[in-house]
Amino acid sequence: MSNCNLNALDPMKFTQLLPMRKEEVAAAPADPLPKDYAVNALARALHPQRQFLKVAAITELEKDCKCYRLEADPARGTSACAYFAAGQYLTVFLNVDGMPINRAYSISSSPKEALNGFYTLTIKYVEGGLASRYILDTWEVGTPVEVSAPEGTFEYQPLRDASHVIAVAGGSGITPFLSLAKAIVDGDEDFTMTLLYGSRTVDNILFREEFDRLAAATDKLNVVHVLSHEEREGYEHGFVTAELIQKYDPSGPYSVFLCGPQQMYRFVDGELEKLGLEPKYIRHELFGEFHNPKQEADYPADAPETVKITVTIQGESCAVTGSANDSIFQTLEKHEIAVPSRCRSGECGWCHSRLISGKVYIPKALDGRRLADSKYGYVHPCCTFPLSDIEIEVPVAK
Repeated sequence: MSNCNLNALDPMKFTQLLPMRKEEVAAAPADPLPKDYAVNALARALHPQRQFLKVAAITELEKDCKCYRLEADPARGTSACAYFAAGQYLTVFLNVDGMPINRAYSISSSPKEALNGFYTLTIKYVEGGLASRYILDTWEVGTPVEVSAPEGTFEYQPLRDASHVIAVAGGSGITPFLSLAKAIVDGDEDFTMTLLYGSRTVDNILFREEFDRLAAATDKLNVVHVLSHEEREGYEHGFVTAELIQKYDPSGPYSVFLCGPQQMYRFVDGELEKLGLEPKYIRHELFGEFHNPKQEADYPADAPETVKITVTIQGESCAVTGSANDSIFQTLEKHEIAVPSRCRSGECGWCHSRLISGKVYIPKALDGRRLADSKYGYVHPCCTFPLSDIEIEVPVAK
């Protein structure tokens, strides 16, 4: 391929295209495209504003952990589930005692199963979790459910990722890897995955039999269970360390995908530094809500315990008081102030807001802002913690 010297291009030559373009525009019909125009219909099918589903089946995996099969609900306007890439999530929209909230949950079913009309979400109770407790206590077969289109970037990308992936999962962080494993078996994904799955004991392993079945169906999946609180023959013991990763790493380049609790990320990220991998080969799924910023090494020691947040939405302002240990988003939500959101982890940008005044703390691992946002004072409230009284302008929730 020959090199193109941009400096040698003559911009005046492009002006010769203007008469031709004007003729084509003038000759085009003025009628708007019909609603059933093929491209528009495809866009609506892949990226619906909302999907209306219903609970079709519930499987209890262990105490306070259930799988929900969600099927399309034509009576409310959704005739088919939007297709997705294995590893993506759905945002579930809830109304808890009159308070609108939402949470992102990884899809544990396969893309092929979405074409058959359903998704599966695995919900595990999180200590103090409002949404998880509400879902586990109230969802039953027939419950109507409202979700977003599939979203997220925790998917295999051939141009970026190595052909061999070492997947590190902890607890319910196994869900996107179940979807990826199914996609490998179905032929929808073409890479090899070695799964290092950390659990406390054998009894805490989620989807053990299903992963055994999937691993038996393909030589592209190897499942290794790592038990932190139990020693058993045929299982690794302890935590996922650099040494354990090296024990199972392939001969060539490999990517590392991580999904699990904050504590696992902190530990494994430290271990990965020992391996010297290129940054592009390390992929993190969303943290979910970030808690206890005081545990971070760079968190200021002189941060106050409580702060006042003055929030403006479409010109109307109000002030609330909250804990500096809660994100801006969490404090506003506790005061029933709706803020648009999806991932709640600093990635999607739905809660993108302007910080008018005050000091804030943003964990480095969650700071997904563009450089311009950082320069001009924009933040993601879901992962931004106030270090003083602040003023902030947030968009209208949709």
